[in-house]
Amino acid sequence: MIRVVPKAELPLPPASERQTPSDGLLRLPVVEASSLRGGVLADDSLIDVLASIRDGAQSRPDVHARTGLGRGVVAQRVRDLLDRGLVTDREVGPSTGGRPPRQLRFNADVGRLLVAFVGATSLDVAITDVTGAIIEQHAEESDVASGPAPILERIEELFDELLTRHRTARLWGIGIGIPGPVEFDTGRPVAPPIMPGWDRYPIRPRLTERYGVPVWVDNDANVMALGEWRHGVAQGHNNVIFVKIGSGIGAGLISDGLLHRGAQGSAGDVGHVQVTDDAAILCRCGNRGCLEAIVGGTALAREGERAAREGRSPWLADVLRRTGTITARDLSDGGSYGDQTSIELLQTCGTLVGKMLASMVNFFNPSLIVLGGGVANAGDLLLASTRQAIYGRSLPLATRTLEVRTSELGDLAGLLGAATMVLDELLSRELLPRWLETGDPSAIAREANR
Repeated sequence: MIRVVPKAELPLPPASERQTPSDGLLRLPVVEASSLRGGVLADDSLIDVLASIRDGAQSRPDVHARTGLGRGVVAQRVRDLLDRGLVTDREVGPSTGGRPPRQLRFNADVGRLLVAFVGATSLDVAITDVTGAIIEQHAEESDVASGPAPILERIEELFDELLTRHRTARLWGIGIGIPGPVEFDTGRPVAPPIMPGWDRYPIRPRLTERYGVPVWVDNDANVMALGEWRHGVAQGHNNVIFVKIGSGIGAGLISDGLLHRGAQGSAGDVGHVQVTDDAAILCRCGNRGCLEAIVGGTALAREGERAAREGRSPWLADVLRRTGTITARDLSDGGSYGDQTSIELLQTCGTLVGKMLASMVNFFNPSLIVLGGGVANAGDLLLASTRQAIYGRSLPLATRTLEVRTSELGDLAGLLGAATMVLDELLSRELLPRWLETGDPSAIAREANR
């Protein structure tokens, strides 16, 4: 299935203004950066002011209250950001007794991002503004097991098409989410169980060389966690566990307002927690009894097909007869229909995931758990059994204010999270000072992707 969702069409420059590089690589045209230059280095106060505006501060008094910086410092740093084009000063806001404040906004149109989210059986790409808002999105079926060359070639084709249609701002960076462990510092997959041929593949250097901008790569659960935290139900929560239940199972951890990746980038790989001693259940990682091997989407589909062939589920048997296969989505539909086998499989999934999460709740003490991914679309059946296991096995103090919810972003979480990842890195204390004076993040591409 392919869908294209144009959200905001931007005009293509006249043919006379389009660039056709001799090397044949599609790039955005160079734009004047004078409005992004200035004489003040990006010190901590400027970075703090920019972060507060990005997080929702709408006026100078609001920035002052959020950052604790002096009013004079705030005024100067806002001027610096206005001069660089990173912030806009819009219509007058409501008065609170004095002069009505001007409303500050992070300038969404100062740049563009390209993002891709690679699933086991799907591929989503988008171009966004620099707030992460999607301008245009494209989704299609794909098989990650076909290897990195065809998948990345397709991503590049789609990126080029998006750039051709939306060339009015400079490309700032690229973000990619993939369904396997990623060494974040290098952007390379490391022994991904469902991604044959991808081990240590140089995704970041390949895309950096082609597009000339910084590139970041992370695993799918981390990227979706960022999407939920910045744009979804996790907004306002600083300690969050996002659990992706799809073909595989993984978690993204927001700790004190920051994504926790661990020492090498493998934090949250909960799908390979052992939940049974049954030696017959072999996981794709090579171990036995892993959570993912028992109730991941692939495992659920396998059990559903077995039930259909054995005649234990007329509903699934009919699906198998019509389509030739059973998917986790079929189980979700079967649960809604009232098929007892589908209900039991989904409840087993929720219970085992909930037991695993109870241990994480006792250890990590989050305020929110978000269930996402294809299997999580099963709705209340899965949510209820997961909640029951969590609350039944966690300490009372740890669950006093704990919420357990399903994602409301669905498939968009990965794309929004990939954009958030790029922006968080570009606007970080480490990288922002390296490109702010020129207004061109591509200047740090080689260093950022070393």
